[in-house]
Amino acid sequence: MLLLTLIVLPFLGSIAAAFMPTHARNREAWFAGAIALTSLLITLSKYTVIAEGELITFQLEWIAQFGLNLSFRMDGLAWLFTLMIQGICLLVILYARYYMSPKDPVPRFFSFLLAFMGAMLGVVLSGNLIQLVIFWELTSLTSFLLIGYWHHRTDARRGARMAFTVTALGGLCLLAGVILLGQVVGSYELDKVLAARELVVNHDWYLAIFLLIALGALTKSAQFPFHFWLPHAMAAPTPVSAYLHSATMVKAGIFLLMRLWPVLAGTPEWTWIIAGAGAITMLLGAYFAAFQHDLKGLLAYSTISHLGLITCLVGIGTPLAVVAAIFHTINHATFKASLFMAVGIIDHETGTRDLRKLSGIGRYMPYTATLAIVAGAAMAGVPLLNGFLSKEMFFAETLTVGSDRNIWLSVAAVLMGIFGVVYSLRLIKVFFGTFNPTIGITPQEPPRWMRFPAEFLVICCLVVGIFPELSVGLLLSSAAGSVLGDQLPQYNLAIWHGINIPLVMSFVALVGGILTYLEMRRRGVFTRDRTPLVPTWANGKQLFEQALLALTGAMMRLERIFGTRRVQRQVLILVLAALGAFAVIGFSPISLDAAQPSSELTIPFALLWLVGGACAIAAAALAKYHRLASLILAGGTGIVVCLTFLWFSAPDLALTQLMVETVTTLLLLLGLRWLPPRLMQGKPTLRKIARRSRDFIIAIIAGLGMTLISLVVMFNPSSSRISAFFLERALSEGGGSNVVNVLLVDFRALDTLGEITVLGVVAITVYALLRRFRPAPESVGAPLQQLDPIDPAARQTVPDQVSHGYLLVPSVYISAILPITFLIAVYFFMRGHNLPGGGFVAGLIFSVGLMMQYMLSGTAWVELKSRLQPHRWVSAGLLIAAATGIGAWFVGYPLLTSHTAHVTLPGIGEIHLPSAFMFDLGVFVAVVGTTMLIITALAHQALRSTRFVTSGVVTPPPPYQEDQ
Repeated sequence: MLLLTLIVLPFLGSIAAAFMPTHARNREAWFAGAIALTSLLITLSKYTVIAEGELITFQLEWIAQFGLNLSFRMDGLAWLFTLMIQGICLLVILYARYYMSPKDPVPRFFSFLLAFMGAMLGVVLSGNLIQLVIFWELTSLTSFLLIGYWHHRTDARRGARMAFTVTALGGLCLLAGVILLGQVVGSYELDKVLAARELVVNHDWYLAIFLLIALGALTKSAQFPFHFWLPHAMAAPTPVSAYLHSATMVKAGIFLLMRLWPVLAGTPEWTWIIAGAGAITMLLGAYFAAFQHDLKGLLAYSTISHLGLITCLVGIGTPLAVVAAIFHTINHATFKASLFMAVGIIDHETGTRDLRKLSGIGRYMPYTATLAIVAGAAMAGVPLLNGFLSKEMFFAETLTVGSDRNIWLSVAAVLMGIFGVVYSLRLIKVFFGTFNPTIGITPQEPPRWMRFPAEFLVICCLVVGIFPELSVGLLLSSAAGSVLGDQLPQYNLAIWHGINIPLVMSFVALVGGILTYLEMRRRGVFTRDRTPLVPTWANGKQLFEQALLALTGAMMRLERIFGTRRVQRQVLILVLAALGAFAVIGFSPISLDAAQPSSELTIPFALLWLVGGACAIAAAALAKYHRLASLILAGGTGIVVCLTFLWFSAPDLALTQLMVETVTTLLLLLGLRWLPPRLMQGKPTLRKIARRSRDFIIAIIAGLGMTLISLVVMFNPSSSRISAFFLERALSEGGGSNVVNVLLVDFRALDTLGEITVLGVVAITVYALLRRFRPAPESVGAPLQQLDPIDPAARQTVPDQVSHGYLLVPSVYISAILPITFLIAVYFFMRGHNLPGGGFVAGLIFSVGLMMQYMLSGTAWVELKSRLQPHRWVSAGLLIAAATGIGAWFVGYPLLTSHTAHVTLPGIGEIHLPSAFMFDLGVFVAVVGTTMLIITALAHQALRSTRFVTSGVVTPPPPYQEDQ
């Protein structure tokens, strides 16, 4: 349960933080810090278990037959990343307490930050690949919110959009690769996937699986050619940059490569693509970083370079390279987070991050200068600091690739080291020289506790650099061992290995970097506005914007072709698309030889359908002239369908269809007034005849297609097996004799949960649209007689009393209808598990009572809106249904597993109590809330518009005022 707590706790904290007072930084920071600290202590408590090489797991069954379970696992690698995620989050929260302005909406910041932490923990702790992808996309969503936190700034919005677009598209590729991988292995459980290397590597789908997963990892970790999004994400607040771009978001792709290294690595494709992308990225990032004028831009490109270094190590594929990659991941997180914090302090105290303006600030900020210098030296790879050790291991591993004549990777590594020293010196230089008074602010040291996070991380850089084996030896061994297993090599973390080639490469990089920096400074390269020798293909931002413009232009052209505000044309496009899909997919031939009719065709049944067909044809014919009559006739067709279900002994379907037909007809009746008016048409033209003939042919084809689908389903041999399955198990396993209801609340409860969720979303959408809906401009100010030339008397204005129902039905009858309807709904609800009825039907029955209340009371019924609060009914219904399903987990059963109990009560006797009763109650509440919300929207419009109808003329309403 501790693993589940680690995931759930940040999300609960995120929800709570969102509702805290707006301008109370201390309270919100303390709360967010307490969440992060609690999570960190839970992780630290498992250190001894992880150090012994044990695996901590937690699993809840969900849809086991499809390999979808809620599964978490913690090994050495997951523990290490969990520690970095939680530890640096705690430091960032403390730092943000002083960095964020009191005018900022701080609750929103900490809410997003905690949600992002929870999503990252879900990625590293997931034991199921589909679950990992879900958390992966959550990191893209929450990082979008964090990067665009200052949404009033254009650069923040663009940076957030760019980051989300690239990483979310990569996530979709990852999902496709994971699905293929799961199909090959036969399971999505990570343990089974990691044990199936030979099966995966030798499979025909290996290349497709690898490329799709690699796209997901490379986009998330900003590797070439997707490196361009990370610098533009620097528009986020500095605490966000310190967190996302040191230890969390950009490390997710690297974590995925390490996680799947045992099953995907060791092939030429892996080495060339992963190592190649990493090598190009580390060179481009280091080169661009050397020419940046913004301190955060410099750190952004240096991050890209170091991520490329780690990716290149993972791509090399040797066991020692994996150890070096994990080691540099730790080191980069510490010195890069501290550098971001130092840069944030500089920006906070001087008001600028421009390297051309900053100089000599070390005399005013000696402590901050010392911290930044040490962290910058660690980034450059200076001895006795952590960055030197892992970078030397990288140099050593580049020598193992290729032959003596193929030393391209070693040369690239040294070049990266040289530029790494150059941009580190540029950062350090701001603390030396003559102070520039033109910045207009005299800097000073920040508050003590704002500086503490950077101090702690810099101390870690020193401790690891001087005492590597003592400080991180066991931690690194357990993390690397969880990836490599028996392949874990022997290695030595000592700070001195004698004079060897990697040491010489480090010396060349340091000295070469210093000389290159001095020469570039002498030539004035650092004062130029444009980065030299930048090819067009390397300008990712320009390519991204061009792609977006091209995509937007293509969509606008498609919108001009297919877009329309006419409902008829929209329906036509949907029907044609459905017919096209039907033609592409097709169906197997239908064998009607073995089909036996369930009953003989009788004259009453034939007459029944003649009536239904006549109603349907008449409804279509009268739709042009009288919508109300057309709606009534369509309702007649629905009644015939209900009677057909009864004819074939399906009372549940008949009852449900009857109530759905009633509710739909009433809602359409309420909405008729908002349809645009139909004016008198002239003589039919050839174009109109052709259009109607086209619609008639399409309708016939669509009807025949639905008939064919029905025949395929009914005469498919598997249909009888499915029916027999539910008939045999409804009572024994579902605890009810009403197979239809048991099917809805037990066997296919997940479908039902999805359906009521869709109902709620539709109701909220209708309400959101109608609450700002205005009558059509052509109807405003027009005489009522012009709105319906067929029956102008029916559109005459009636007195306001009649619209309120006072002259139609006595109020005593109105007040009696709703309780009676409620009792009927309760009756059908209680009998639903064994007899026709259930929560859905009961909800519709009660909804009809509410609608009748509105129909009789008119616009006065809207006054009940504040007391009904239908949106809360929708949410309550969904929560009840979901909580009933989740409750099965707490007793060790899969999600939505029902349980039947028989309780004996004194004076009452035995009572049948299935757990599905509560699920059905959630369905009832959600259906009632959905209907009430739509009625509220319609009644709201009636209240706002009917008051302006006078003397047969519709007068313009007053200026719109948004509801409070």
